[in-house]
Amino acid sequence: MSIELLSSGYEQTLAIAAKFARVLCRGDIICLAGDLGAGKTAFVKGLAAGLGLREAHVHSPTFTLMNIYEGKIPLYHFDLYRICCEDLWSLGYEEFFYGQGITAVEWSERLENLTPKDFWSIKIVHTGQDTRQLTFAATGDAFQTRFIQWVNGQ
Repeated sequence: MSIELLSSGYEQTLAIAAKFARVLCRGDIICLAGDLGAGKTAFVKGLAAGLGLREAHVHSPTFTLMNIYEGKIPLYHFDLYRICCEDLWSLGYEEFFYGQGITAVEWSERLENLTPKDFWSIKIVHTGQDTRQLTFAATGDAFQTRFIQWVNGQ
């Protein structure tokens, strides 16, 4: 099961992500996919806002590999654009993926065999200069019920 939402621009992408953040719980993993410039980091900014974090502090961790945004529920932001999944071992990724925060992974298709059993999948595709199509799905039994509740609340 999946749902597709259209975003007419940056601000709407932030709003969609902030609304989606309401369904998230500690330990959730969000796997983001999309071309360069599709809006993955913008989506994470919206997640941060929805979690009550300062979205202004959110930036792509392309060169740092991971950023931690502290709050009531921490947000762990990974970017796998420049690394392979083996590099995650040295970061101790399991502490973050399966910890007390929410994890967002840009370029998640590079996780390979480290892809978790249960996760949220969000694919972002350019449909025009400012427009995007966001496809949401939940993988694993643990997320199916919450996904249906979120879809019905749209």
